[in-house]
Amino acid sequence: QQQLVESGGGLVQAGGSLRLACRASGLTFSIYDMGWFRQAPGKEREFVQAIYWDGRRTDYADSVKGRFNISRDNTKNTVYLQMGSLKPEDTARYYCAARVRNGQPVSVAGTYRHWGQGTQVTVSL
Repeated sequence: QQQLVESGGGLVQAGGSLRLACRASGLTFSIYDMGWFRQAPGKEREFVQAIYWDGRRTDYADSVKGRFNISRDNTKNTVYLQMGSLKPEDTARYYCAARVRNGQPVSVAGTYRHWGQGTQVTVSL
């Protein structure tokens, strides 16, 4: 059974940092593109950042450029999202997603088959 479990969320002051982790099980992690999405109350789920299966290419939303960084460790079946210079507008529930590599843009949520339950990130002033 494929499963994604996020961790690392919490409450942080503006300007602070957090590192989210998503551990995958039940799938061949090395052939999966991995993405992070987020959803704030009353808003649609939006793309944050993603990393292709080979770890060589990433994509990111303009809103997190220069502040967030995604990485993966295939030996641990884990993808990370290092978040820095956090802003109150980054407050959301963050979801990890996985899909078998398929060549489509990694920013499209509908192309992902597996999703985690999410982890809450709250940034205070």
